[in-house]
Amino acid sequence: MAWETEHKRLDAETVLAGVRAGIADPSRARYLVAMQDAPVAGNEVVSVPVGTLMLTREWSDWRNGDWWWIQSVYVAPAHRRAGVYRALYRHVEAQARATPGVIGLRLYVERENENAQRTYRALGMDDAGYRIFEAGF
Repeated sequence: MAWETEHKRLDAETVLAGVRAGIADPSRARYLVAMQDAPVAGNEVVSVPVGTLMLTREWSDWRNGDWWWIQSVYVAPAHRRAGVYRALYRHVEAQARATPGVIGLRLYVERENENAQRTYRALGMDDAGYRIFEAGF
């Protein structure tokens, strides 16, 4: 995903440790995986992952509540433009609206990723007008 969207090569051990830490501690992250039934030999059907996203939280003192951040979005190429992300987003949106103290959803997107921006706008999200600055360590 990082290579496809940002041309960044990530260290596999670090990523695996990070995902394990997120799964082990729900206060750090929650992962959602979209599954789809796929036929295999005979009449057998197996569920296969076709998309995923991660949720994190950011406390806002201005609004006295949590923003849920959608991160690490990925939909397998063969399943893009088929409603996979929409289903994940609508599920997260419904959970956020039903959770007291959640004030909204946020995500960041590469400036050049116009396809993703169109998708997010079609789901009712707007450009918040911020730029992200960071100091990596």
